[in-house]
Amino acid sequence: MDVLNDLWTSLGLPPAALAQVALAQVALTGAEPALPSSFAIGTAARASIAAVGLAAAEVFRHRGGGAQTVAVAMRDAAIEFRSERYLRIDDGPAPELWDAIAGLYRCRDGWVRIHTNFPHHRDGILALLGIAHDRAAVAAALAKRDALAFEAEAAAAGLVVAALREMKDWDASAAGRGVAAEPLVAVECIAEGPPMPLPAAARPLAGLRVLELTRIIAGPVAGRLLAAHGAEVLHVTAPHLPQVEPLVIDTGRGKRSTFLDLRKPQDAARFLGLVAGADVVLQSYRPGALDRLGLGAEALAARRPGLIHASLSAYGFTGPWAGRRGFDSLVQTATGLNRAEADAAGSAEPKALPAQALDHAGGTLLALGILVALLRRMDQGGSFRVRVSLARTALWLRSLPRLTDGFSAADPGLEDVRDLLDTVPSPYGRLTLVRHAARLSATPAHWARPPVRLGTDAAVWD
Repeated sequence: MDVLNDLWTSLGLPPAALAQVALAQVALTGAEPALPSSFAIGTAARASIAAVGLAAAEVFRHRGGGAQTVAVAMRDAAIEFRSERYLRIDDGPAPELWDAIAGLYRCRDGWVRIHTNFPHHRDGILALLGIAHDRAAVAAALAKRDALAFEAEAAAAGLVVAALREMKDWDASAAGRGVAAEPLVAVECIAEGPPMPLPAAARPLAGLRVLELTRIIAGPVAGRLLAAHGAEVLHVTAPHLPQVEPLVIDTGRGKRSTFLDLRKPQDAARFLGLVAGADVVLQSYRPGALDRLGLGAEALAARRPGLIHASLSAYGFTGPWAGRRGFDSLVQTATGLNRAEADAAGSAEPKALPAQALDHAGGTLLALGILVALLRRMDQGGSFRVRVSLARTALWLRSLPRLTDGFSAADPGLEDVRDLLDTVPSPYGRLTLVRHAARLSATPAHWARPPVRLGTDAAVWD
């Protein structure tokens, strides 16, 4: 409960909201270790998912609904934090999520992790090393390189590579200091405006319109959570942007999907038309990318007063790595989590967390920030910017008490979590998907739509 309370107070929620949290009769059950790790992943999952559930309940109360109970079991939350591992299509095998050469490699003086799931990232790494698409060839080439030097060379080429660091070395770096200076969840009013209360409704976020411009896990998880509480989420992408289809499916529940290429004037104009009717723009492009298209937070809020603009980045928004590309696995490596996990396990080789915990926690915290901004908009008015980064989320996970017996936990397989799974018909076939962990007594979370194929829908509000 302390971790949940800390999340609320860090976001400056008013005393009345905190009092209402007490009235809501929060039930947090279960104990660590929830997953085999020295880090408190179950605690982070339960606290962040419960915070979103409580915030949704608070929005519902502000709309004239009554108080309700919110219950989250640690086991359920931990399994939701690795939902992509349990996706099945027509009872087939688990879809492959990783490119053949992605992962950790030993260098001359340390280790690096490369991320090659997107074809242009893969081809860029291969060109940089001058080799073919072969894991043994990558290993041989990187064995002759220095880890930090290759990381810098790859970053300069716009590629995604992270050198393994100790936590203390990350903290002492300029990038680490920049991330540490940022809040875990930043909620900032960027324009004044009148209060915008929402009418009574059967679900907390009914009538809320969300434009989602995200890929992979973290950003899409935020959209999935908003849809679970009744928001209309329209996912916007373009045919030329690479995707990892199993992740599109896993995070696509409750969403519609449309194609718009924001580089084209006619599509940008259609997007601005959608913004005019939106409450939230949720995006995970690198900081500044949409600003260069004239679609940054201030520009969109000027067109649509009361807009909540939510952004997720890998390495923060202000430090020297703010513009650097990154993914959960790379941030784990750069910020010291992989080294610390290996030390706790007695492993000489770096050890990844048993979940993409930074992605899932980052997306969940971003959804929480959006709901906090929505509450402020209802009461005080204004347009808001919400920001979360994977690297700052890593510091939050690190700040939770470490587990001395963490590796005593089993690694749950599909059969171990059957009671937490739903079977859903969809355009992809019959899907097996993880159920949402938060149980709201008056407004149960659910997804009204199955995942759809990208570009299925027209670029209009439903």
